[in-house]
Amino acid sequence: MRADDLSLGYAGHDVLSGVDIALRQGEVTALVGPNGSGKSTLLRALARLHRPSSGEVLLADGGAAAALSAKEFAQRVSMLAQSRPTPTGVCVRDVVSYGRHPYRGRWRTGDPGGAAAIERAMTVTGVDGMADRCVDELSGGERQRVWLATALAQDTGVLLLDEPTNHLDLRYQVEILDLVRDLADDHDVAVGVVLHDLNHAAAVADRIALLAEGRVWSCGDPTDVLTSDALSRAYGLRIEVGTDPRTGCVTTQPMGKHTSRLAPAAAL
Repeated sequence: MRADDLSLGYAGHDVLSGVDIALRQGEVTALVGPNGSGKSTLLRALARLHRPSSGEVLLADGGAAAALSAKEFAQRVSMLAQSRPTPTGVCVRDVVSYGRHPYRGRWRTGDPGGAAAIERAMTVTGVDGMADRCVDELSGGERQRVWLATALAQDTGVLLLDEPTNHLDLRYQVEILDLVRDLADDHDVAVGVVLHDLNHAAAVADRIALLAEGRVWSCGDPTDVLTSDALSRAYGLRIEVGTDPRTGCVTTQPMGKHTSRLAPAAAL
């Protein structure tokens, strides 16, 4: 899918204007930028949850997303938002089954592939072993995997994720990012993900879009977008950029007034 000359705002005030961005099959595109730059607003617009003031969202066949019914759109695009209410007394399998709603009739019928899609989504996200446990009994990281399984059970070609690693410890952050990468590599999904951690974005994304000052400053390969000059201007502080010798990934280091205290320890 892609945004074509999209402008977005609230109460007549544009947050973003002139946005052109594409999410490609089998690739991860990360949206980064300072707070208030419009990352989540853009993701919501792609998911038809925020109406643009101008421009349009187009799907792979060139058709306008706005022309589809809610059910048709939900069969093609799924989104995992930042915050979701945790149901009480509902087991994991039933929560994951929520993702099959776009394929069901009025009385929860007419979804012959539903059971297989639910099992596949739980297996991919590693929650199949807790299928009969209540979601409200799980840890935050486990619940995040369940919600990701719910989005996968929707079985769409486009997956939108708004800060999926937020509030997770290091282990679960790594596991979620690994899952995101697997979805693109192994399942050919077009993934659009909002990330605050620039190092996470560099590690997981094929392309990065840097948003600042009401527009997309640049979009492309992480090494081209994540430059010290661009990041320092966008975030309003000096950010050093290097390359991890083990992985070849771009690494970033914000330089606060006490950052130099870390230098001796890093040299050991």
